[in-house]
Amino acid sequence: MVEILHCLLEHDTAGDPMTGLRWSRRTTMTISEELAALGISISPNTVARLLHQMGYSLCVNHKQISTSVSPDRNLQFEYLAHLRDRFQRRHLPIVSVDSKKRELVGNFKNPGHRWECAPRRVYDHDFRTDSIGVAIPYGIYDVHENCGALVVGVSHDTPAFAAHAIAHWWRQEGSQRYTGCRQLLILADTGGSNSCRCYAWKTEVQSQLANFFALTVTVAHYPTGASKWNPIEHRLFSEVSRNWAGEPLDSYQKILNYARTTKTQTGLKVTAYLDRRNYPCGLKPTPEQVASLRLRRHETLPEWNYTIKPQM
Repeated sequence: MVEILHCLLEHDTAGDPMTGLRWSRRTTMTISEELAALGISISPNTVARLLHQMGYSLCVNHKQISTSVSPDRNLQFEYLAHLRDRFQRRHLPIVSVDSKKRELVGNFKNPGHRWECAPRRVYDHDFRTDSIGVAIPYGIYDVHENCGALVVGVSHDTPAFAAHAIAHWWRQEGSQRYTGCRQLLILADTGGSNSCRCYAWKTEVQSQLANFFALTVTVAHYPTGASKWNPIEHRLFSEVSRNWAGEPLDSYQKILNYARTTKTQTGLKVTAYLDRRNYPCGLKPTPEQVASLRLRRHETLPEWNYTIKPQM
């Protein structure tokens, strides 16, 4: 029954990247009715009990909803589900990507609790000058295999850094896991270093992924204000945050070690890499680079859904 519920809620689950709390857009009555249509008769109360066992919770209202919600939100969710189903049926790779919260590397307070004999003493202020540097974790979550990778940058969260992180994952893991595959689906937010409006992101995907690995890359962005529905938030980032909660991140090696030792009962495995390259901010692609893009926008919400093919 739990497996059936997982399948029903697969595309309708959101979560908090810090706490791991998960929630769904569907009510227990709706789920009960959908199960009845499948020939499974259980009450809404039983559905609620099963959801609680699966890590879902009833939540009170929070004033966190963006007022810039798109009228195409539901249509995009439906199209995302369609794309994911299409790639899953053919066992083509699907990755969910995003940048995790930037961390100061040093003896700073890290939210959370740990069992210790005495509290850890840390700096009373989070000054950048007291840090070793910054850690910018960019995550790649393999939806098929329940595997995550964290590429930790040390300079800036730019489109070049994001594309390089995905390319590094494909070189080290993806190409071995999906031997001979020439297509990739990327699920991303609408903003940040992988913004749907950013041509630097598209040209970096073209050069570092499509051209270099001869990959046809399809990118689908979650609607504005819907980043919590991106699978990486509640399947990878929340687990990493829970693993290092309460532990001062005072070295890059400690950050990598905590990421690599993150595990769950459902079999999540995490790898981690350090990227010491410098990624300058504000770089824009040339008109020639933009003109040479092999970009095909989809008929459904073309600003959010597009495919980039290798240049011949």
